[in-house]
Order: sequence, then structure tokens, then C-alpha cells
Amino acid sequence: MLETSRKNIYIDLGDITKLDCQCIVNAANKSLLGGGGVDGAIHRAAGPKLLAECRTLHGCRTGEAKITKGYNLKAEYVIHTVGPVYSGAESDRRLLAECYRNSLDLAREYHIHSIAFPAISTGVYGYPLSEAATIAAATVIEWMETHPDDDISVIFSCFDKRTYELYQKLM
Repeated sequence: MLETSRKNIYIDLGDITKLDCQCIVNAANKSLLGGGGVDGAIHRAAGPKLLAECRTLHGCRTGEAKITKGYNLKAEYVIHTVGPVYSGAESDRRLLAECYRNSLDLAREYHIHSIAFPAISTGVYGYPLSEAATIAAATVIEWMETHPDDDISVIFSCFDKRTYELYQKLM
């Protein structure tokens, strides 16, 4: 893991489901019942109890965040957030930032001290990676600056080298 010049922000290249942190974020679909990409990987790694708990949450709107236990993951919690399907509209930018902000607010509420984010909406939802990473980094930095007394470490978990190198440049 690489610490950036920003206090408590790290970049990791690898599988988010294997990270040893208190919470990982799931780039979920609105049903919260599993899917492809990181969503499917998290559900497979956490086991069937995650799906059972997600059923009780009755879905999630774009930009919102909901929390479950981590079950078979190293992470104690999973925060599920639904990113926007990219259309190029200004609302995409706002909703993507809300995913990060609402996830951090929920982490704060649950006294979580380490949280890992995937690159939300950059897979099948089609958000351009460079733009999405810029929004993610800016939103996390802004949130941390407005909550200076919160002791929380943020990990940007990058599945591939391209994403990892982009986050390194941003930081």
C-alpha cells in the first residue's frame, strides 16, 4: 500500500475483497442483490449471509449508501453505494460525489476507522476513469478537510495497474 502526500489516504493495487481494513465499499446496483464486477466479487467473497442481509435493505437509490456486515470478508462492514450510469450530464458528477460523501458519513456514524473504495461507476456503468477518479479524490479530500477530528484512513483500491497509476498521479 502506498501512502500519498495526503494524511491517511492510501492507494492499493489488488483485490478489494482481500483488504485487511474495517470496511470496504461495494459499487452496487440499485437492488443490492449482487451483480457483476466488484459487486459480484464482494458477494461471492462475503458468502450467502450478505445477500440475505441485503434483501432486508430493499434496495438503494443512486448516490445513497447503506451498510451491512462483512461476513466472510476480512472487513467487518460493507458499505453499498449505487453510482450513476454515465450519461455526461452534470447530475452524474453530483451523484458520484454523493456516493463517496454518503459512504464516508455512514462510516463516521459507525465509528469506522479504515475504509476502502473501488473506482465507483467506472465498469459497466461507463464513467470515464480519469473523470471518476478526479471526482473521487476531490470528494474524499474535501470530506477529510471538513472532518479534521475524524481518525479515518481511506484506501483507493485499484483493480488494475491503469487505475492505480491514475490515482498515483492524482495524489
